[in-house]
Amino acid sequence: MPTVADRLVQTLSAAGVQRVFGLVGDSLNGITDSLVSHKQITWIPVRHEEVAAFAAGAEAAVTGDLAVCAGSCGPGNLHLINGLFDCHRSRVPVVAIAAHIPSTEIGSGYFQETHPQTLFKECSHYVELVSDPSHVPRIVETAIREAVTKRGVAVIVISGDTALKEAGTQLPAVNLIPRIPPIAPTDIDVMALADLLNSGSRITLMCGAGCAGAHDEVIALASKLNAPVVHSIRGKEHVEWENPFDVGMTGLIGWSSGYHAMLACDTLLLLGTDFPYRQFYPTEARIAQVDIRGENLGKRCRLERGIIGDVKETLRRLEPKLTKKADDSHLRTALSHYKSARAELDSLAVATAGRRPIHPQTVARIISELATEDAIITCDVGEPTVWAARHLKMNGKRRLLGSFLHGSMANAMSQAIGAQVSSPMRQVISMSGDGGFSMLMGDVLTLRHLKLPIKVVIFDNGLLGFVDIEMKAAGFLPTGTRLDNPNFAEMAKAIGIYGVRVEDPGELHGALEAAFKHDGPAIVDVVTDPLELVMPPKVTIDQAKGFSVWMMKAVLNGQGNELLQLARSAWAR
Repeated sequence: MPTVADRLVQTLSAAGVQRVFGLVGDSLNGITDSLVSHKQITWIPVRHEEVAAFAAGAEAAVTGDLAVCAGSCGPGNLHLINGLFDCHRSRVPVVAIAAHIPSTEIGSGYFQETHPQTLFKECSHYVELVSDPSHVPRIVETAIREAVTKRGVAVIVISGDTALKEAGTQLPAVNLIPRIPPIAPTDIDVMALADLLNSGSRITLMCGAGCAGAHDEVIALASKLNAPVVHSIRGKEHVEWENPFDVGMTGLIGWSSGYHAMLACDTLLLLGTDFPYRQFYPTEARIAQVDIRGENLGKRCRLERGIIGDVKETLRRLEPKLTKKADDSHLRTALSHYKSARAELDSLAVATAGRRPIHPQTVARIISELATEDAIITCDVGEPTVWAARHLKMNGKRRLLGSFLHGSMANAMSQAIGAQVSSPMRQVISMSGDGGFSMLMGDVLTLRHLKLPIKVVIFDNGLLGFVDIEMKAAGFLPTGTRLDNPNFAEMAKAIGIYGVRVEDPGELHGALEAAFKHDGPAIVDVVTDPLELVMPPKVTIDQAKGFSVWMMKAVLNGQGNELLQLARSAWAR
């Protein structure tokens, strides 16, 4: 007779699930054994459950399909939580299986006991305990539908002994996952938005991840309104490419042209973005927002018009109601600013043989040049995200993944695992910071174990670089930011992975090219400049004061040599 675990696996299979990322444990025995018996879903072993959650999120992001991860009772499923927070905030459909202690011991303070239904509540749409065989497949089906239709995480909690009980008679539904139709705005809202835009004279578009699939509609709108297009980091892969109206990013890691295009407008249209940094919104402009989630409307700024609707469908209905703008002065000014800002950024991404240390911008530029047309690139939080945002070129086929909303370290290689397993024919590159890489470094062994041809490029500046800069900008002497790193390339070789260390800019292109051509996983340890400054699009008075206070403290505390090195690094430009 089939067990509850068998029925759970049957239900996942009916939903199209192809793999489960996780780390085995005795409370998962029934489920892992059932996976082996059914042979339709593959168990993907990792060395840390947090990696399993990040990997599942990456699979869901790349494929658009439901992904699954699992952790054993207590510490095992606790390790999932950070990765699941990232999945949930990124709105990707993931089901997590959180195994539990023996059902007869719940509430007794048993070995490894936690309360998963409470623990996972904040990082999921749905979390429920399977306490009776009749709960499966119903609870599993509900979790799947919650994850898919609400775009986020759902958690199934099940004790190991419950999973081994005889299953009930109910079988999984045939058409388990419903089709989700586009959300169309009302005609009244579309007309009101058209009136607002027709009355504006200097219009700017701000585009986020909600513009996925709406590239052509955004370009058509920008053309009709003579509007510069600014994007967030999550909007980059959707609107930046083949866009004659693109003026770059704004925000803390953006650049000046995007910032000023928003500041100078009299009408701002937010499309599929929940851009969180209120200090970068214009204070005098009229603002409208289009989002499929009504709860996002007006969360960051005062709106004149908020519209619930899919961006693509909304723009399709809006475009015929707009009057073509004749005045393009706002657009020309923004494009001119972008041209100079882009040239300045590009001038920082140069490599001169023998001139050490290597500028991290150069690493990102060469990665972009060498990456395949449909490469999936992941980037760690901090400085790797900055260089990815500023120097990677998107083309409508490449994907860019990161922990852009949750902001967790150690996401890049973990997400690369999920991307590579689910897309084995595509090139996958991890732009890893040395801090992020070393945090979950154990899963380098997963690359070897699964023979995943992921290329991990480590930006090795011996520093938690972004944190270091934030401390200095706030007037603090950096504490705890320096990293005593090993030679990561030699470490890779020691565990049987291709490894190369690059210290000379003249060797960088060749080293990356060789690593990318290698048939298997590769680690490229690039020693980069620890004093490379990340300049925001606008330096505030408080930041300038803070930096001055840091310089004074550095001299008084015998760290003046760092100021000299910083000056030399800047002067070498």
